[in-house]
Amino acid sequence: MELSLRRIEELDPKLNAFRVVLGERALADAEELEGIDGPLAGVPVAIKDDLAVAGQSVTKGSRSYGPPQPADAEAVRRLRAAGAIPIGVTNVPELTIWPWTASEANGITRNPWDPSRTTGGSSGGSAAAVAAGMVPAATGSDGGGSIRIPGACCGLVGMKPTHGRVPAEREQWIGLSVYGGLARSVKDSALMLSVMSDDRELATIAEPRRLRIAVSRKVPPGLIVRLSADQRRGWEQTGELLSELGHDVAERDPPYRMISLEFVQNWTRGIYEDSLTVPDRSQLERSSRGIAGFGRLVVSDRRRERLLAKRPETVARMLKLWEEFDVLVTPALSRTAIAAEGEFRKPTPIAFNTAGNFTPWTPPFNVTGQPGVTVPAGLGSDGLPLSVQLVGRPNAEATLYALAAQLEAARPWADRRPAIS
Repeated sequence: MELSLRRIEELDPKLNAFRVVLGERALADAEELEGIDGPLAGVPVAIKDDLAVAGQSVTKGSRSYGPPQPADAEAVRRLRAAGAIPIGVTNVPELTIWPWTASEANGITRNPWDPSRTTGGSSGGSAAAVAAGMVPAATGSDGGGSIRIPGACCGLVGMKPTHGRVPAEREQWIGLSVYGGLARSVKDSALMLSVMSDDRELATIAEPRRLRIAVSRKVPPGLIVRLSADQRRGWEQTGELLSELGHDVAERDPPYRMISLEFVQNWTRGIYEDSLTVPDRSQLERSSRGIAGFGRLVVSDRRRERLLAKRPETVARMLKLWEEFDVLVTPALSRTAIAAEGEFRKPTPIAFNTAGNFTPWTPPFNVTGQPGVTVPAGLGSDGLPLSVQLVGRPNAEATLYALAAQLEAARPWADRRPAIS
């Protein structure tokens, strides 16, 4: 704990990963835990600023927020029960909206690989803390890629579990969002999720059987995206490696149809509903008000109900691919990490367009509720991490972890350190 606090003191001024550091309380907790066993006994963990930590406010990156929470969220309670010690609360973009981490309340969070680049979002503070070695692991949440995107930007393992796998106090973004974690290695990621989901079998990673793997770089319709040469190379080399490892690999595209449009309607309506929980909505940033306003105007109460009614049909259509294949492999992002500020303080349409172009492959699987994990796939010509996304059928996290661990063993990444670490 002392080592972790020293690293935060040294590195966080350069990266701005934490909104608040709970140093005195964390040290007291560490003293009390001496001699106590548990799968995470004594491990410092960072908590994203959308999960309740007793005695701290949940701000979601806003300048207006409620009082300190009386108790831990269930996921935090489970981490503590396993021996983990929350060491601080990490930064997010306001209302956890964007795939970059910057807010008027807390400033810009920077990537340890290159401080001029983003950590991704919205779990960007958590990713920065783990990638720089300030903590071994951190919580995240993912309503459109917010665990997987920071994992991809920062060279980490970012697992979005199946919807409902980790308990939530209330549905986020009309069921799009889930809680999970960020870690440097597949083993650590699996251990975190095993505790947060109360499924200890996930911590035991098996050797994968011969899997049927679909590879696709098709962009969901409705988006115009240019895949960089580096990211395409990382995706292609992953497909080649999986074939060399003995899996049956074939190019096959998911039946996306207009799932991106369906996502956007759910996402913007969910942000509108989140905005109603802010005590003083006049303090919301311009882009937050813009997205919330769009969700209010375009997605009426009746439209919201229609979207929910339609979702089972969308899920059934998408899952047809997994009747033939076990895992889908896509690029994680269209390119390596963009500028640290992203489109912070830019007009909402510009921010919306950049977000869609940067990360087109993650949102569909929030609509379907499937598990997806981003894992490193080498470095780009700019020296920043490349990444691919592995997607499985519902509740197939163990399969994804087995395959990810096989990739990690074939091309190790956990010991590769960023410039600031």
